[in-house]
Amino acid sequence: MPNIRSSKKRMRQSTARRARNRVSRASVRTAMKKVREAATAGEADAAFKAAERILDRSARKRLIAKNAAARTKRRLRAVVAKKSS
Repeated sequence: MPNIRSSKKRMRQSTARRARNRVSRASVRTAMKKVREAATAGEADAAFKAAERILDRSARKRLIAKNAAARTKRRLRAVVAKKSS
């Protein structure tokens, strides 16, 4: 437990940010899972559009790196293409 006032504030901030980031990362993982587990091509396409929005938002907020978001979208797009063919 920190004794310095600024350290206490830092700890409060990091705790709040960690909680927020955990929720956001979980929503990213859930969206990716929905794309992969979609039964039909239509479901996969709808799930991909939702996942794409979530990935772009998390990259914009620097939750994940911009290149990681692009790479994940590319891989999910390949999954959707495979389901539709």
